[in-house]
Amino acid sequence: MNTKYTALFQPILLRSGIQLDNRIAMAPMTTWSSNDDYTVSDEEIAYYSRRSNGVGMVITGCAYVTASGKAFQGGFGSDHDDFIPGLRRLASAIKEQGAKAVLQIFHGGRKCPPELVPNGDVVSASAVSGEPGTGSNPVPRALTETEIQSIIRDFGESTRRAIEAGFDGVELHGANGYLIHQFFSPYTNRREDQYGGSLEKRLSFPLAVVDEVKKVVAEHAKQPFIVGYRFSPEEPETPGITMSDTLALVDVLAKKELDYLHVSTLEFWSAPRRGVEDTRSRIEVIKERVGESVPVIGVGSISTADDALKAIQTGVSMIALGREIIIDPDWVEKVKLGKESEIETKIKKDAKSHLVVPAPLWKMIINRTGWFPIED
Repeated sequence: MNTKYTALFQPILLRSGIQLDNRIAMAPMTTWSSNDDYTVSDEEIAYYSRRSNGVGMVITGCAYVTASGKAFQGGFGSDHDDFIPGLRRLASAIKEQGAKAVLQIFHGGRKCPPELVPNGDVVSASAVSGEPGTGSNPVPRALTETEIQSIIRDFGESTRRAIEAGFDGVELHGANGYLIHQFFSPYTNRREDQYGGSLEKRLSFPLAVVDEVKKVVAEHAKQPFIVGYRFSPEEPETPGITMSDTLALVDVLAKKELDYLHVSTLEFWSAPRRGVEDTRSRIEVIKERVGESVPVIGVGSISTADDALKAIQTGVSMIALGREIIIDPDWVEKVKLGKESEIETKIKKDAKSHLVVPAPLWKMIINRTGWFPIED
């Protein structure tokens, strides 16, 4: 290995007591490739296995915690014990390659298509219409307080199933406009009860989920178990999440003794829109705020080994690779072996079998213009 990349391969001991071999994680990405009954498919097992050799930790695509939270076709579930055998196969496939296995869990909230949820009953923090400007999805129904408490317990039950399936941890998906995010956002949360209104009340649901998950871990995990939290730092809408809101969020999360905070951005170096006067990247601002208290994972358009080195030199604890590790599953091993110049940065149209990508995901890669850099 070229010694200049040594910083990427330092082990890191998380608060839970789990040690990761290096500072590189596989980012959570949807594959749309579960079986028709939403169990983990053989194609997904092979896909994750192919990408688990080298990274310190694999964070899976999101698993819904209850049937009302199913945000897309082909996403696997974690809302019933019947899913445990498939989840166990997935955890084993990842761990057999040497990486720690983390199950991302979520509820889609207002982003759930009505045809995928019971009785077409799309729910959210408030009755605020679907994706702004798209006209997609009906106006969701605001959850009752009793339903909110039930969903909080569902996150705990999915955590129990992850423990029983042999995962090393869970990541709470509080990003990308899903339900946890919806409760924190002033755009989607117009409630006037204990779960909405002030910034502090908009924090109530995310923090209750964290507390429930940590309680379940304390009750059921027989060995160290990771709990991480992913969030999107800003929204374009007004009103919407600003960097000042996010700094308040990370301040309270840093006190929850989590193993890491995972910042969801498309570009590692993207700067704040509003809420702070700072020309540095959002990730650097967040790292400065809480990086001494809790590890921060940065992600977004890190293609080459030099990109990764520049990112880790900001002081973030870890980086995550998403599309990059789909394009080149051997990304980490190539850097480790001094072959960083051989890293693939474009996906070849005839490489599906070689890259072990499930058919639904491959179809999205090839047909979704601009999503992946493609080489003929």
